[in-house]
Amino acid sequence: MALPVPNPLPNSPILRPHFAAAAAARTPSVQPLPDELQLVAEVRSPYNHIRVADVSPRLAGHPLAGARILLLDGPGNIHSLSFPRRTHHHCPLTATYFDAFATLPPLLPRPSLAVLGFGAGSAARALLHFYPDLAVHGWELDPAVLAVARDFFGLAELEKDHAARLFVHVGDALQAEAPHGGFGGALVDLFANGSVLTELQEADTWRRLAGMVAPEGRMMVNCGGGCVESEEEGRDGEAVKDATLRAMATAFGEGMVSVMDVDESWVAMTGPPVTAPAEAAAWKARLPPELRHFVDMWMPYNNKSGE
Repeated sequence: MALPVPNPLPNSPILRPHFAAAAAARTPSVQPLPDELQLVAEVRSPYNHIRVADVSPRLAGHPLAGARILLLDGPGNIHSLSFPRRTHHHCPLTATYFDAFATLPPLLPRPSLAVLGFGAGSAARALLHFYPDLAVHGWELDPAVLAVARDFFGLAELEKDHAARLFVHVGDALQAEAPHGGFGGALVDLFANGSVLTELQEADTWRRLAGMVAPEGRMMVNCGGGCVESEEEGRDGEAVKDATLRAMATAFGEGMVSVMDVDESWVAMTGPPVTAPAEAAAWKARLPPELRHFVDMWMPYNNKSGE
Protein backbone atom coordinates (compact mmCIF):
# COMPACT_ATOMS: atom_id res chain seq x y z
CA MET A 1 0.00 0.00 0.00
CA ALA A 2 1.16 3.56 -0.64
CA LEU A 3 0.54 6.53 1.57
CA PRO A 4 0.87 10.12 0.40
CA VAL A 5 4.00 11.53 1.96
CA PRO A 6 4.21 15.20 2.90
CA ASN A 7 7.50 17.00 3.23
CA PRO A 8 10.18 16.51 4.46
CA LEU A 9 10.31 13.10 2.74
CA PRO A 10 8.76 13.51 -0.72
CA ASN A 11 11.19 11.08 -2.39
CA SER A 12 11.66 8.38 0.22
CA PRO A 13 10.49 4.97 -1.03
CA ILE A 14 10.71 3.61 2.50
CA LEU A 15 8.04 6.02 3.73
CA ARG A 16 6.16 5.75 0.43
CA PRO A 17 5.28 2.12 1.02
CA HIS A 18 2.90 -0.60 0.01
CA PHE A 19 2.03 -2.93 2.83
CA ALA A 20 2.24 -6.67 2.26
CA ALA A 21 3.16 -9.94 3.85
CA ALA A 22 6.20 -11.53 2.27
CA ALA A 23 6.26 -14.83 0.45
CA ALA A 24 9.96 -14.87 -0.49
CA ALA A 25 12.69 -12.45 -1.49
CA ARG A 26 16.20 -12.39 -2.77
CA THR A 27 18.69 -9.90 -1.33
CA PRO A 28 19.48 -7.03 -3.72
CA SER A 29 21.10 -3.77 -2.77
CA VAL A 30 19.17 -2.41 0.18
CA GLN A 31 17.87 1.15 0.34
CA PRO A 32 19.46 3.06 3.26
CA LEU A 33 17.07 4.21 5.95
CA PRO A 34 16.23 7.93 5.96
CA ASP A 35 17.08 9.97 9.03
CA GLU A 36 13.48 9.86 10.23
CA LEU A 37 13.75 6.11 10.83
CA GLN A 38 15.66 4.50 13.70
CA LEU A 39 16.86 0.97 13.04
CA VAL A 40 15.74 -1.37 15.85
CA ALA A 41 16.83 -4.76 14.49
CA GLU A 42 18.30 -6.31 11.34
CA VAL A 43 18.27 -10.01 10.43
CA ARG A 44 19.14 -11.93 7.27
CA SER A 45 17.29 -15.16 6.54
CA PRO A 46 17.27 -17.46 3.50
CA TYR A 47 14.17 -15.59 2.33
CA ASN A 48 14.55 -11.99 3.43
CA HIS A 49 16.69 -9.12 4.54
CA ILE A 50 14.60 -8.17 7.58
CA ARG A 51 14.74 -4.74 9.15
CA VAL A 52 12.65 -3.34 11.99
CA ALA A 53 12.57 0.43 12.31
CA ASP A 54 10.74 3.06 14.31
CA VAL A 55 9.34 6.13 12.56
CA SER A 56 10.02 9.34 14.43
CA PRO A 57 6.93 10.54 16.30
CA ARG A 58 8.07 14.05 15.42
CA LEU A 59 7.34 13.51 11.71
CA ALA A 60 4.50 16.01 11.83
CA GLY A 61 1.52 15.23 9.63
CA HIS A 62 2.78 11.88 8.40
CA PRO A 63 0.32 8.98 8.89
CA LEU A 64 3.17 6.70 10.03
CA ALA A 65 4.57 9.03 12.70
CA GLY A 66 5.35 6.92 15.77
CA ALA A 67 4.88 3.60 13.98
CA ARG A 68 7.11 0.53 14.13
CA ILE A 69 7.56 -0.90 10.65
CA LEU A 70 8.80 -4.16 9.14
CA LEU A 71 10.92 -3.87 5.97
CA LEU A 72 11.62 -7.02 3.98
CA ASP A 73 12.99 -6.03 0.58
CA GLY A 74 15.56 -3.76 -1.00
CA PRO A 75 13.34 -0.90 -2.19
CA GLY A 76 12.00 -0.45 1.34
CA ASN A 77 8.41 -1.62 0.97
CA ILE A 78 6.69 -1.97 4.34
CA HIS A 79 5.22 -5.39 5.12
CA SER A 80 3.71 -4.87 8.58
CA LEU A 81 3.38 -2.08 11.07
CA SER A 82 2.13 -1.30 14.52
CA PHE A 83 1.70 1.75 16.67
CA PRO A 84 3.11 0.70 20.06
CA ARG A 85 1.47 3.56 21.97
CA ARG A 86 -1.91 2.83 20.40
CA THR A 87 -1.55 -0.92 20.85
CA HIS A 88 -0.90 -0.33 24.54
CA HIS A 89 -4.29 1.36 24.67
CA HIS A 90 -5.91 -1.53 22.77
CA CYS A 91 -6.39 0.32 19.47
CA PRO A 92 -5.26 -1.94 16.61
CA LEU A 93 -6.11 0.36 13.69
CA THR A 94 -3.36 1.47 11.32
CA ALA A 95 -4.99 3.95 8.90
CA THR A 96 -4.01 1.55 6.07
CA TYR A 97 -5.70 -1.15 4.03
CA PHE A 98 -5.25 -3.53 6.99
CA ASP A 99 -8.25 -1.74 8.47
CA ALA A 100 -10.33 -2.59 5.37
CA PHE A 101 -9.41 -6.25 5.90
CA ALA A 102 -11.04 -6.03 9.32
CA THR A 103 -14.45 -5.47 7.73
CA LEU A 104 -14.67 -8.94 6.17
CA PRO A 105 -15.88 -11.21 9.04
CA PRO A 106 -19.52 -9.98 9.13
CA LEU A 107 -19.94 -11.19 5.52
CA LEU A 108 -18.68 -14.73 6.19
CA PRO A 109 -20.80 -17.87 6.61
CA ARG A 110 -18.70 -19.06 9.56
CA PRO A 111 -16.34 -17.30 12.01
CA SER A 112 -13.02 -18.54 10.69
CA LEU A 113 -10.49 -16.76 8.52
CA ALA A 114 -7.22 -17.71 6.83
CA VAL A 115 -4.54 -15.01 6.56
CA LEU A 116 -2.27 -15.96 3.66
CA GLY A 117 0.83 -13.86 4.18
CA PHE A 118 0.82 -13.25 7.93
CA GLY A 119 3.88 -10.99 8.23
CA ALA A 120 4.07 -9.56 11.74
CA GLY A 121 0.33 -9.93 12.36
CA SER A 122 -1.02 -6.46 11.59
CA ALA A 123 -4.26 -7.82 10.09
CA ALA A 124 -4.70 -10.51 12.75
CA ARG A 125 -4.45 -8.00 15.58
CA ALA A 126 -7.44 -6.00 14.35
CA LEU A 127 -9.47 -9.11 13.53
CA LEU A 128 -9.00 -10.59 16.99
CA HIS A 129 -9.77 -7.26 18.64
CA PHE A 130 -13.07 -6.62 16.90
CA TYR A 131 -14.44 -10.17 16.58
CA PRO A 132 -14.24 -12.18 19.83
CA ASP A 133 -15.72 -15.31 18.21
CA LEU A 134 -13.41 -15.34 15.17
CA ALA A 135 -10.69 -17.97 14.70
CA VAL A 136 -7.66 -16.80 12.69
CA HIS A 137 -5.20 -19.13 10.95
CA GLY A 138 -2.12 -17.39 9.51
CA TRP A 139 0.55 -18.66 7.11
CA GLU A 140 4.02 -17.11 6.82
CA LEU A 141 6.83 -18.64 4.76
CA ASP A 142 9.77 -17.22 6.69
CA PRO A 143 10.15 -18.35 10.33
CA ALA A 144 12.60 -15.48 10.89
CA VAL A 145 9.80 -13.00 10.15
CA LEU A 146 7.67 -14.62 12.83
CA ALA A 147 10.58 -14.57 15.29
CA VAL A 148 11.01 -10.84 14.70
CA ALA A 149 7.24 -10.35 15.00
CA ARG A 150 7.25 -12.05 18.39
CA ASP A 151 10.20 -10.02 19.65
CA PHE A 152 9.36 -6.58 18.26
CA PHE A 153 5.67 -6.45 17.24
CA GLY A 154 3.94 -8.07 20.20
CA LEU A 155 3.03 -11.29 18.39
CA ALA A 156 4.06 -13.48 21.33
CA GLU A 157 1.66 -11.60 23.60
CA LEU A 158 -1.08 -11.75 20.94
CA GLU A 159 -0.66 -15.53 20.65
CA LYS A 160 -0.79 -15.92 24.42
CA ASP A 161 -3.88 -13.75 24.82
CA HIS A 162 -5.73 -15.54 22.00
CA ALA A 163 -4.30 -19.05 22.24
CA ALA A 164 -7.68 -20.65 21.59
CA ARG A 165 -8.29 -18.83 18.31
CA LEU A 166 -4.99 -17.65 16.79
CA PHE A 167 -2.97 -20.30 14.98
CA VAL A 168 0.22 -19.30 13.14
CA HIS A 169 1.68 -21.76 10.64
CA VAL A 170 5.12 -21.70 9.02
CA GLY A 171 4.93 -22.67 5.36
CA ASP A 172 3.90 -21.81 1.83
CA ALA A 173 0.52 -20.07 1.95
CA LEU A 174 -0.36 -21.41 -1.51
CA GLN A 175 -0.19 -24.92 -0.03
CA ALA A 176 -2.23 -24.11 3.08
CA GLU A 177 -4.74 -26.75 4.13
CA ALA A 178 -8.27 -25.81 5.13
CA PRO A 179 -10.45 -27.63 7.63
CA HIS A 180 -13.34 -29.80 6.44
CA GLY A 181 -15.87 -27.47 4.83
CA GLY A 182 -13.34 -24.68 4.38
CA PHE A 183 -12.65 -21.43 6.16
CA GLY A 184 -15.35 -18.80 6.29
CA GLY A 185 -13.04 -16.53 4.30
CA ALA A 186 -9.45 -15.66 3.49
CA LEU A 187 -7.20 -12.61 3.35
CA VAL A 188 -4.53 -12.82 0.65
CA ASP A 189 -1.50 -10.55 1.06
CA LEU A 190 1.33 -12.34 -0.74
CA PHE A 191 4.35 -10.57 -2.18
CA ALA A 192 7.78 -11.69 -3.37
CA ASN A 193 10.71 -9.50 -4.36
CA GLY A 194 8.67 -6.37 -3.79
CA SER A 195 5.79 -7.39 -6.08
CA VAL A 196 2.50 -9.28 -5.90
CA LEU A 197 3.33 -12.98 -6.09
CA THR A 198 3.51 -14.04 -9.76
CA GLU A 199 1.20 -17.01 -9.17
CA LEU A 200 -1.58 -14.57 -8.32
CA GLN A 201 -1.67 -13.42 -11.94
CA GLU A 202 -2.91 -16.91 -12.88
CA ALA A 203 -6.60 -17.83 -12.74
CA ASP A 204 -5.78 -21.42 -11.76
CA THR A 205 -4.15 -20.18 -8.56
CA TRP A 206 -7.35 -18.39 -7.59
CA ARG A 207 -9.45 -21.44 -8.38
CA ARG A 208 -7.22 -23.46 -6.08
CA LEU A 209 -7.38 -20.86 -3.30
CA ALA A 210 -11.15 -20.72 -3.65
CA GLY A 211 -11.20 -24.34 -2.58
CA MET A 212 -10.03 -23.25 0.89
CA VAL A 213 -13.15 -21.17 1.43
CA ALA A 214 -16.60 -22.42 2.36
CA PRO A 215 -19.56 -21.96 0.00
CA GLU A 216 -20.68 -18.33 0.17
CA GLY A 217 -17.32 -17.42 1.73
CA ARG A 218 -15.26 -14.49 0.48
CA MET A 219 -11.69 -13.37 0.02
CA MET A 220 -10.12 -9.94 0.38
CA VAL A 221 -6.88 -9.41 -1.49
CA ASN A 222 -4.08 -6.83 -1.52
CA CYS A 223 -3.48 -6.37 -5.26
CA GLY A 224 -0.82 -3.66 -4.91
CA GLY A 225 -0.76 -0.82 -7.43
CA GLY A 226 1.46 1.71 -9.12
CA CYS A 227 3.03 2.63 -5.78
CA VAL A 228 4.65 -0.80 -5.38
CA GLU A 229 8.39 -0.90 -6.07
CA SER A 230 9.57 -4.27 -7.35
CA GLU A 231 13.11 -5.58 -7.17
CA GLU A 232 12.69 -7.01 -10.68
CA GLU A 233 12.79 -4.94 -13.85
CA GLY A 234 9.57 -5.07 -15.81
CA ARG A 235 7.36 -5.78 -12.79
CA ASP A 236 5.43 -2.51 -12.98
CA GLY A 237 3.12 -2.28 -9.98
CA GLU A 238 0.13 -0.97 -11.93
CA ALA A 239 0.43 -3.66 -14.61
CA VAL A 240 0.81 -6.40 -12.00
CA LYS A 241 -2.27 -5.12 -10.15
CA ASP A 242 -4.29 -5.19 -13.38
CA ALA A 243 -3.11 -8.70 -14.24
CA THR A 244 -4.00 -9.92 -10.74
CA LEU A 245 -7.51 -8.50 -11.01
CA ARG A 246 -8.01 -10.01 -14.48
CA ALA A 247 -6.99 -13.42 -13.15
CA MET A 248 -9.42 -13.08 -10.25
CA ALA A 249 -12.27 -12.05 -12.57
CA THR A 250 -11.55 -15.05 -14.81
CA ALA A 251 -11.55 -17.43 -11.84
CA PHE A 252 -14.58 -16.09 -9.97
CA GLY A 253 -16.75 -14.94 -12.86
CA GLU A 254 -18.24 -11.73 -14.18
CA GLY A 255 -19.53 -9.40 -11.50
CA MET A 256 -17.98 -11.43 -8.67
CA VAL A 257 -15.02 -9.14 -7.92
CA SER A 258 -15.24 -5.72 -6.28
CA VAL A 259 -12.38 -3.26 -5.76
CA MET A 260 -11.45 -0.28 -3.65
CA ASP A 261 -8.52 2.13 -3.75
CA VAL A 262 -7.08 2.76 -0.28
CA ASP A 263 -4.49 5.51 -0.67
CA GLU A 264 -3.24 4.15 -4.02
CA SER A 265 -3.21 0.52 -2.94
CA TRP A 266 -5.92 -1.66 -4.46
CA VAL A 267 -7.93 -4.14 -2.42
CA ALA A 268 -10.24 -6.68 -4.10
CA MET A 269 -13.11 -8.71 -2.66
CA THR A 270 -14.73 -11.80 -4.13
CA GLY A 271 -18.42 -12.59 -4.05
CA PRO A 272 -21.58 -10.71 -5.03
CA PRO A 273 -21.16 -6.94 -4.71
CA VAL A 274 -22.72 -5.45 -1.57
CA THR A 275 -24.48 -2.57 -3.29
CA ALA A 276 -28.13 -2.80 -2.26
CA PRO A 277 -28.85 -0.19 0.43
CA ALA A 278 -30.34 -2.75 2.82
CA GLU A 279 -27.34 -5.09 2.46
CA ALA A 280 -24.86 -2.25 2.94
CA ALA A 281 -26.76 -1.01 6.01
CA ALA A 282 -26.77 -4.51 7.51
CA TRP A 283 -23.01 -4.82 6.95
CA LYS A 284 -22.35 -1.45 8.56
CA ALA A 285 -24.51 -2.35 11.54
CA ARG A 286 -22.20 -5.27 12.33
CA LEU A 287 -19.03 -3.16 12.12
CA PRO A 288 -17.46 -0.85 14.71
CA PRO A 289 -18.12 2.80 13.82
CA GLU A 290 -14.50 3.48 12.81
CA LEU A 291 -14.70 0.87 10.02
CA ARG A 292 -18.11 1.60 8.51
CA HIS A 293 -16.88 4.05 5.88
CA PHE A 294 -15.15 1.21 4.01
CA VAL A 295 -18.53 -0.25 3.01
CA ASP A 296 -19.18 2.72 0.73
CA MET A 297 -15.77 2.54 -0.98
CA TRP A 298 -16.33 -0.66 -2.97
CA MET A 299 -16.81 -0.52 -6.75
CA PRO A 300 -17.64 -3.37 -9.15
CA TYR A 301 -14.53 -4.46 -11.03
CA ASN A 302 -14.78 -3.75 -14.76
CA ASN A 303 -12.31 -5.89 -16.70
CA LYS A 304 -12.60 -3.71 -19.79
CA SER A 305 -11.57 -0.51 -18.07
CA GLY A 306 -9.33 -2.12 -15.45
CA GLU A 307 -11.48 -0.70 -12.66
